[in-house]
Amino acid sequence: MKRKLTDKTILITGASSGLGFELAKKCAELGASIYLVGRNEQRLARIVEECGALGAKEVKAYSFDLTALESIPGLITQIEEESGGIDALINNAGFGLFERLDQTPEKTVQDMFSVNVLALIALTKAVIPLMQKRGHGHIINIASQAGKLATPKSSIYSATKHAVLGFSNSLRMELADEGIAVTAINPGPIDTAFFELADNSGSYTKSVKRWMLSPEKVAAKTVAILFTTKREVNLPGWMNLASKLHSLAPGLVERAGKKGFNQK
Repeated sequence: MKRKLTDKTILITGASSGLGFELAKKCAELGASIYLVGRNEQRLARIVEECGALGAKEVKAYSFDLTALESIPGLITQIEEESGGIDALINNAGFGLFERLDQTPEKTVQDMFSVNVLALIALTKAVIPLMQKRGHGHIINIASQAGKLATPKSSIYSATKHAVLGFSNSLRMELADEGIAVTAINPGPIDTAFFELADNSGSYTKSVKRWMLSPEKVAAKTVAILFTTKREVNLPGWMNLASKLHSLAPGLVERAGKKGFNQK
């Protein structure tokens, strides 16, 4: 029997497509109240309709550009007031671009850190006092295996995900005695529109297509650990093993994996 979330309110960022959309659907199927943040207003409207049909107790969407960091506290205040309380925040919004650092525009660097790191921190900082008042909450940060094992042409993206993991690990200890759990989700490549931007040549996508995770599987694994104290979810297992080996023998792994790492 599936666990129900009818008494829970869940805020999901990056909900316009891909993994965010699948997370919203999974939460809807369990009867949660869902508050969605994304940039594409038309897509959000369709997702609201679909989640309502799937059984969401309540669903509402906000078209919002997360690079507007100064407006994030106001957004959280609005959602808190309209929802009656945020039980879980899933920081899913993010993007990547696979190219050499010397070919990456400065604005791309700034925008990637703004969305992947600074917005995530701002959203988290804004919800923590609200969760502290109620004595419970769950913050789930969608990081990446790239945050554990960096590869060529992903220096900025990997740096942002390293930051998310470091942030999550520290925050988890800060909040451990306050009833607020912090979980990092570290997936490998997911078969979503993420790669339409990240890999505009299509070469990397083609080379790893058979290894890509389905967004439905990642969403199911993520929703399954909601309101638990799970520290991390690492997908797929073999890729996580490679990152563990890298932590023990980085030079060896980088030499052995050079050909594969340079497929981008």
